[in-house]
Amino acid sequence: MTTPASSSPSRSAAEPSPQRRVVSAAIRVARITLVAYVVWLVALWFVQDRMLFLPQVAGIGLTEDAIAAEPRIVRKWLAQDDGVETEAWVVRALPAGSAPRGLVVFTHGNAELIDHALHEAEQWTQRGYDVLLPEYRGYGRTPGTPGETRIVADVIAHLDAELAANGARPVVLHGRSLGTGVAAQLAARVAERNDDARPPTPIAALILESPFTSIASFAAGYGAPAFIVRNPFRTDRVLPDLACPVLILHAREDEVVPIAHARTLGALQPRAVVVELDGSHNSGISADAAYWSAIDRLIGG
Repeated sequence: MTTPASSSPSRSAAEPSPQRRVVSAAIRVARITLVAYVVWLVALWFVQDRMLFLPQVAGIGLTEDAIAAEPRIVRKWLAQDDGVETEAWVVRALPAGSAPRGLVVFTHGNAELIDHALHEAEQWTQRGYDVLLPEYRGYGRTPGTPGETRIVADVIAHLDAELAANGARPVVLHGRSLGTGVAAQLAARVAERNDDARPPTPIAALILESPFTSIASFAAGYGAPAFIVRNPFRTDRVLPDLACPVLILHAREDEVVPIAHARTLGALQPRAVVVELDGSHNSGISADAAYWSAIDRLIGG
């Protein structure tokens, strides 16, 4: 009788090799990572506007009584093409009754309102300019939801209304922080319109205070591609084609928008002048005498 030969225990044919187990685990980790990344991008898509626009930080602004107590503020409420009424203030040039040198459109920063721009408006009026302070949707007393396209369209409507009511004059666009993106897009839109048959709107200068190259450029810091940004404010794309003089004012220690943004923008526009000032993003560089000296050189003051 033949006895079967004994053999050592062997791995089941269905059991994967160590190499296959490693590959399988790596694939599972990759899938989980991909799903987590997609979830992160979806979350960013839905919350990005709340991260970008901060009207709740800006507050509610001056009371109606306080506004009424400012005799030089002319309030404007304008029904936009979608029916939303947006607010703007006009502060007239000094001395009262004199012909203004031009019109400054001042577009404020993110956690600000037009109420917070009266210091800058006063400086401009002393230089002989009327000042238009347009409010953004969702900020202060203006209803609606903020967004790049809508904000720029609203500001253009207020600009057109002011020029139609009080006569054409040279326009200086002055933006601060978030408002630099608005001002740059406004300059590009006006330049495009000036190619039409309508009477042109002369843009005398563009002033960018604490500007960013684009909002889209911040996406990488959140691990996201630039195309996910709904309100990209691509100043870097419109600046090279602008024909007007450009002044860029930026604090060297800016912790919100690093000064590298200003230097990059300056390199994109051969007519741009970049002035670097002491201070940080919120230190109030407009209180620096060098700030207004640079502006005076620009406008020939």
